[in-house]
Amino acid sequence: MKFSWRVLVLWTLPALVIGFFFWQGAFANAPADMGKNAANTRMTYGRFLEYLDADRVTSVDLYEGGRTAIVEAIDPDIENRIQRWRVDLPISAPELISKLKEKQISFDAHPMRNDGAIWGLLGNLVFPILLITGLFFLFRRSSNLPGGPGQAMNFGKSRARFQMEAKTGVKFDDVAGIEEAKEELQEVVTFLKQPERFTAVGARIPKGVLLVGPPGTGKTLLAKAIAGEAGVPFFSISGSEFVEMFVGVGASRVRDLFKKAKDNAPCIIFIDEIDAVGRQRGAGIGGGNDEREQTLNQLLTEMDGFEGNTGIIIIAATNRPDVLDAALLRPGRFDRQVTVDAPDVKGRLEILQVHARNKKLDPTVSLEAISRRTPGFTGADLANLLNEAAILTARRRKEAITLREIDDAVDRVVAGMEGTPLVDSKSKRLIAYHEIGHALVGTLLKDHDPVQKVTLIPRGQAQGLTWFTPNEEQGLISRSQLKARITGALGGRAAEEVIFGSAEVTTGAGGDLQQVTGMARQMVTRFGMSDLGPLSLESQQGEVFLGRDWTTRSEYSEAIASRIDAQVRVIVEECYEHAKKIMREHRTVTDRIVDLLVEKETIDGEEFRQIVAEYTDVPEKQQYVPQL
Repeated sequence: MKFSWRVLVLWTLPALVIGFFFWQGAFANAPADMGKNAANTRMTYGRFLEYLDADRVTSVDLYEGGRTAIVEAIDPDIENRIQRWRVDLPISAPELISKLKEKQISFDAHPMRNDGAIWGLLGNLVFPILLITGLFFLFRRSSNLPGGPGQAMNFGKSRARFQMEAKTGVKFDDVAGIEEAKEELQEVVTFLKQPERFTAVGARIPKGVLLVGPPGTGKTLLAKAIAGEAGVPFFSISGSEFVEMFVGVGASRVRDLFKKAKDNAPCIIFIDEIDAVGRQRGAGIGGGNDEREQTLNQLLTEMDGFEGNTGIIIIAATNRPDVLDAALLRPGRFDRQVTVDAPDVKGRLEILQVHARNKKLDPTVSLEAISRRTPGFTGADLANLLNEAAILTARRRKEAITLREIDDAVDRVVAGMEGTPLVDSKSKRLIAYHEIGHALVGTLLKDHDPVQKVTLIPRGQAQGLTWFTPNEEQGLISRSQLKARITGALGGRAAEEVIFGSAEVTTGAGGDLQQVTGMARQMVTRFGMSDLGPLSLESQQGEVFLGRDWTTRSEYSEAIASRIDAQVRVIVEECYEHAKKIMREHRTVTDRIVDLLVEKETIDGEEFRQIVAEYTDVPEKQQYVPQL
C-alpha cells in the first residue's frame, strides 16, 4: 500500500482532538487553582471535624459550591507540620461555616467554573465535524477521477488532448518506408503553413484525411509526425472516448470538440481508431447502437454540415475501412484516403536504418539482408525484431548485435519462443523426416520459394519448422506457384507415408492440411484456376456484422457446390501424388539429410541445397535470398 501523508494527518489529527476533549472533560470540574492548592492526600469529613474540634485546622478553601474543600491543618503524625488535604463535603452541612467563624479559622469560597458546559458542547460537535471533514476529502478525491461525482456536469465535455504546438518528438524524417503516404500528408502540412500557395489557384484545403492500413504500418506515427511538422494547434482523441453509456453524451462531446477546434483554427483534429464510432448505421440483427449512431450523425454534421468548419483538418486512422459508414467516406468529409500498407524491400531497409540508429550492430550485420529476409513485416514488426535482437544480445552478454541474434529474433517474432530441444528418439526422427519432406519437395520444385532453414528446435506449438523465403515481393501469384506451394505443404505428410507407411502417419500435418485446403478452395472459387472456368463463386471478404444479408441465398447451387468440392479434391490429390513421387525418387538424399539434421538440429538453406545438388539437379530459382 502506498504511504500517504494526507491519510496519516486525516486520521491522526481527529484522534488528537478527541483525546484533548476527553482530557478537558476529565478536568473540567476541577478547582480553578488546582495547580496552586493541590492536595496530596484525601481526608474524610469525620476526621476533618475532629481536626476542627482539636484546633488543628489553620485554613479552609471551598470549591464547587461548598462540595469540595482544600484544608490546611497541623498533622501530629509528622511532627506537627502543616499539610494539605482534600475533603469531600456533604451536601447539607450548614453548621460548618458557623464552626469556622466560631473557631476564627481563615476560610474562602471560590466560585464554580462555568466552562464545563462549553467543553461539553465542543465535545458534542467533534463527531459531526470529523464526519463532514472526511466526506469533504472523499468527494474532493473522487471528483478528480474520470466519471466521478465532481464531473457529473462534465459528461458532455470533450476529452481530447490539446497542444498549442504539439511537440511529439517525431518528424517526417523519422518515418520511413511509406513515401507515398508521407508525400500526401506533407501536402496537408503545407496547406496549413502556406495556404496562399493553394488558394491563389483556387484550391481549397481538404477537410479530412483517412489513414487506412493494417495494424503496425505507422498510421499513428504519421499523425505524430504531422503534429510535429505543422506547428499548429493539435487535438488528439480516440474514437472510443466519444461513446458513453448515456445516450447523447457522445454527440455532446463531438460538438464540444469542434467548438474548441473552431476557436483555435487553423488546427488539426486526430481521431485514432475511428471505426469505434464510425461504423455503418442500422447494421446487424435488431438495428444499430442508438448512442453510437447519434455520435456518428453529429460527427457527420460537424465535418460537412450547414455551418462548416473552415480551417479544421480532421485526420483519422483505422485498420477496418470496410466497417465505416458510406456517408463518412464521401468527398467533403474525408476527401482523401491514404493507404499505409506494409513496406516493400526498400521501405523495410529504410525502416531498419531508422530503428538501428541507437543499436550497436556488428559490422557483419547487413540490414539489406534482413530486409530481404522479412517480407510482409510491418514497421512495428521490424522495430520489435531489432528490439528482440538487442534483448538477446544483452542476455548473452555480447557487446554488439550479431547475425545469430538477428536470426533468432526473426524466428521468435514469427514462430514464438524457443522450446526445449527434443531428445534423440523415434519421435525426433519422425519429425525430422516430416520437415525434410517439406524442404526437399520445395527445393526440387522450380516454382516454389527457396528454403531458408530447417530446424528441429521447437517454437510455439510447432515441434519443428521449415522456413521458406520468397525471392521477391509477390503482388501476383501464378497457378504453378500455388500448386507448388500446395505440393510443398504436403511434403511432410508424403515423407511420413513413404518412409513409415500409411499406418504410421501422424497428426503433425494437421496445420498443413488446413492451409492446403484453403489454397485449393481459393483456386477454385476465387481465382478461376479449375475446370469450372473463370468464375468467382465466393465473395472476397466475409460479413462485417452478424446478421447483415442474413437471408441472402447462396451464390451457387448445390450442384456447383459438389463440383467445387470435387475440384478441390482433384487439386490436392494431384499435388499429394507429386510430393510422394519426389520422396520415393530421392530416398537416399532424404536419409542422409535426416541423419545430419538429427545431429545438428538446424540446417541452413545454402547447405541444404549443396547436399541435394550432390544427388540430383536442383532447379535454378530466379534469385536466392542472402543468408543471414
